[in-house]
Amino acid sequence: MADTKTRRRRSGGRAGAAERRGTAVIDQMPWNPPINIDHPTEPLDQDGIEAIHEGAMRILEEIGVEFYNVEAKGILREAGCMVEGDNVRMGRDFVMEMVGKVPSSFTITPRNTDRTIEIGGKNMVFGNVSSPPNYWDMEIGTKVSGNREMCRNLLKLTQYFNCIHFAGGYPVEPVDLHASVRHLDVLYDKLTLTDKAMHAYCLGKERVEDVMEMVRIAGGLSHEEFEATPRMYSNINSTSPLKHDHPMIDGCLRLARRGQAIVVTPFTLAGAMAPVTMAGAVAQSLAESLCAIALFQYVRPGIPCVIGTFTSNVDMKSGAPAFGTPEYMRSTQMTGQMARFYGLPMRSSGVCAANVPDGQSVWETSNSLWASVQSGTNMVYHAAGWLEGGLIASPEKFIMDCEILQQIQRYMQAEITATGPDEIALDAIRAVGNDGHFFGIQHTQDRYTTAFYQPFLSDWKNYEGWNVAGGIWTAERAHHMFKEIITSFEPPALDDAIRDELADFVARRKAEGGAPTDF
Repeated sequence: MADTKTRRRRSGGRAGAAERRGTAVIDQMPWNPPINIDHPTEPLDQDGIEAIHEGAMRILEEIGVEFYNVEAKGILREAGCMVEGDNVRMGRDFVMEMVGKVPSSFTITPRNTDRTIEIGGKNMVFGNVSSPPNYWDMEIGTKVSGNREMCRNLLKLTQYFNCIHFAGGYPVEPVDLHASVRHLDVLYDKLTLTDKAMHAYCLGKERVEDVMEMVRIAGGLSHEEFEATPRMYSNINSTSPLKHDHPMIDGCLRLARRGQAIVVTPFTLAGAMAPVTMAGAVAQSLAESLCAIALFQYVRPGIPCVIGTFTSNVDMKSGAPAFGTPEYMRSTQMTGQMARFYGLPMRSSGVCAANVPDGQSVWETSNSLWASVQSGTNMVYHAAGWLEGGLIASPEKFIMDCEILQQIQRYMQAEITATGPDEIALDAIRAVGNDGHFFGIQHTQDRYTTAFYQPFLSDWKNYEGWNVAGGIWTAERAHHMFKEIITSFEPPALDDAIRDELADFVARRKAEGGAPTDF
């Protein structure tokens, strides 16, 4: 797509927007994953860090975590951990030794090497909404089950927006595809409609092995090239409190042995699956993450791992999950401090509990995203398109969230806070003096096209101008934009021979039955 690779200077004011865009639907910022130049927000003092660490270690040493994967229990027993039935207890020395082997940063290289992303350090990357079973858009007007067309359209948005840097799980579950072959069709769509970093669900060995092979084929890679550096990743969740299931651990062991990246993210809702206190919930979340990371490091020292946080709270009146709350923000910041304490890259999320793309959805998601910034998060899941606590994906919400993501990227650009002579602008101030203005002077003329963030969705007209233009509210503007993007979408280039090889692989695996299911 022309607007995803070309770095253009803006020309003209709002009246020149159409000229700037050319045939593109919007004039978006170029591909440029942000570098977080801010100091992180750190609500914990040193005693607080030590207290949470001590809590996590005592959980692992004294209470233990249930592992339902027989192979994992055998490995941990060999490593010297205490295994009694499904319960595994491990000493802090072992945990810290294993965690110390995790690289502080690494890259994921997709089939388009121009879309390589770096995870760790001050790098931030944003991913699309992943895994909702339901879909909502303004044309349908109600929550419905996801299907392949909806999934494909959300993948097109994933590819279109430069502020989305990796393609997470299915942006909506296409439940019209049978579960035994769903992963084959969706991965084919993902690899042909996008060229960004790929994700695999750890839901049985067949799915993981199939995805690794399809990513290898799409990249035109030998098996050795695929395994030499991360080409994809998976995210797994513990089953809180204090459990790891069989398929997720199995999938990660397979990924680890082939050199692919792993994200471990407990889903700890304070007051339900974790203590009602945020420090207790964070300590439990860390314990659930660290024990799995220790396992993977023991199997393959130095395998790229990311510690994830999904610690929020429930509504104590109803038991429903709440997101984007003050508690969610603080737990994310606290986990960021602990991730730096352990030297681990970190994942968090852009989430909300709102049911439609309204004001609540924006402030809760904005809170979540800015907590990611404040925490020093490296990998932001669900950064665009999430509604109803992860049960709904919405294209309008996707586009609204991308406006926030672009603003975060602009906020991180160093030129905003530059303090050189041109930025202090004494000559300009002297030229204007006490009774002029800055609109027409050369200093402004040289910079006005790039001086400030220009939105693609926000409407900056006054009320009268907005009303004359139709009085269109934000979600409706996003809906029209969604339709234009889908209509004009052009998939990224892919060699015909590779496309055919992918299609042949999908057909063969379908003929073999795909992945087994229990229904």
